Amino acid sequence: MPDEPNTDTVRRLQALIARETGAPLGGLAQAEMLAILGEAAAPAHPVAAQVEQREVTILLADLRGFTALAATRPAGEVVAALNRCLARLSEVVFRHQGTIDKFTGESIMVLFGAPQARADDVERALVCAVEMQLAMRDLNLEHLRERLPQVYLGIGINTGTVVAGRFGSDRFSQYTVIGEEVRLASRIEAFSLRGQVLMSETTYQRCGSLVSATAPMQVYVKGKAEPVAMRELVAIPARRLKVPRQEFRRSHRADTHVPCLCQLVQGDDVQPRIIHSMVVDVSYHGLQMELPERIEPGNVLQMEFSLALVEHRAVGVFGRIVKIQAEGDHWVAGLEFTEIDDTTQQKVQMFVQLLVASR
Repeated sequence: MPDEPNTDTVRRLQALIARETGAPLGGLAQAEMLAILGEAAAPAHPVAAQVEQREVTILLADLRGFTALAATRPAGEVVAALNRCLARLSEVVFRHQGTIDKFTGESIMVLFGAPQARADDVERALVCAVEMQLAMRDLNLEHLRERLPQVYLGIGINTGTVVAGRFGSDRFSQYTVIGEEVRLASRIEAFSLRGQVLMSETTYQRCGSLVSATAPMQVYVKGKAEPVAMRELVAIPARRLKVPRQEFRRSHRADTHVPCLCQLVQGDDVQPRIIHSMVVDVSYHGLQMELPERIEPGNVLQMEFSLALVEHRAVGVFGRIVKIQAEGDHWVAGLEFTEIDDTTQQKVQMFVQLLVASR
């Protein structure tokens, strides 16, 4: 027999919902409401109780674009937009029976498999991720109508064994999960581009027959000596769901501050004059650098710079200037690599990945 106080609370909530929406919740939703109220009313456990190892699927989602919003709008408007995004994402999480572990600034961490495990935890996590991206697409349509900057979502998912339980003190504690698999989920999320869902190979192996995903890519992450395999989730055909990708960069980009020695190439000749520059942004296929003078787009530079993070000095790298603009007392040029040896290409890729992972 349902607990009478909870039943009375449900009746009051049903009246509120009916007043605001025009109809009360259905039977299944009402039962779920009762279960949630029962969990909330359960007595608090001691901090040390119920700590256990269990397999969970961790979903980390990070909102990108609020920097531009904060730069152009009042603080109250920014907070309202952020809360609207998080509220919409929370609705998706609850619909798929995920547990919100925490909000951290513009990020949300969701658990599937803790505190309650279900047989389809991984599948629900992936469906949730796709529907979160769909929700962001709809939100951005609202932003367009309100002339607000677009906001995007990067998502990383990992499945593994964690330590789950209440952590803290007698004055404050909360249920959460800790361990290497949580950190790996965070690393994967850091590599996700706007509108993208990335998952670990472990997650993919749990549900490979249900999803459409890219081939595994090997990525170097902080704290791992060997590269980690991750895949991009493209679609879930059985659910007729497809990730609405919003950005198709060829690679990640990472801010840096690396001195570079440049020489202008004219025809087949490398000019002897050294131009001292600074690499400020690097990707797998090119870089941005600060130059002391304007060099017209289309010109090629020979470059030499050190990638100390991966213990490599890049020598004899050639890049073509594709754009250049004045910024203060210097020029910022974007270059695409036109000639780079295989070893240096691998080291540049590793350098970018380690910088992204350390953000």
